[in-house]
Amino acid sequence: MSDTVIPQTAEERKAAEAKAVADAPEPKHLDALHTEHGDTTIADGVVAKIAGMAAREVPGVFAMGNAARRAISGLTSRVTGGTGQASVSSGVAVEKGESQTSVAVSVVVEYGASIVTVSEQIRDNVIRAVEFGTGLEVVAVDVDVTDVHLPDEDDDTSAAQGETTQLR
Repeated sequence: MSDTVIPQTAEERKAAEAKAVADAPEPKHLDALHTEHGDTTIADGVVAKIAGMAAREVPGVFAMGNAARRAISGLTSRVTGGTGQASVSSGVAVEKGESQTSVAVSVVVEYGASIVTVSEQIRDNVIRAVEFGTGLEVVAVDVDVTDVHLPDEDDDTSAAQGETTQLR
């Protein structure tokens, strides 16, 4: 018996090349968070805190979150003896991938402020802060205006806080 090698047909060569390409590991995609020296991962909470701080800096934003959430936070801080300051990430939800993120922000806007202008400024500020602070690309910032703060609501709030202080 002889050891004769039968040459491959063109079709067999193409199939072998395609299999070799498919089996080859993909080169690692390098960017600011994924370098040849290692990877950087960022927790969702980090993005939420940065976005929350950026949204709070916008003129016309009275508070973050919806009314129910703010009431529960206020009650919790009074019971536990906290400072009464809401969490920085309150009213912020984040969906994050390896290199992109989207942010949803719930706010209460001051009466008299343009909701459209405040929303645009929140988007700009959140995108700038998150992209600079994390290196993630912000693909969307959704703004949910849950309430409008009226000037006379300050009197009701301070009166209620005064009554609480007197009971202590």
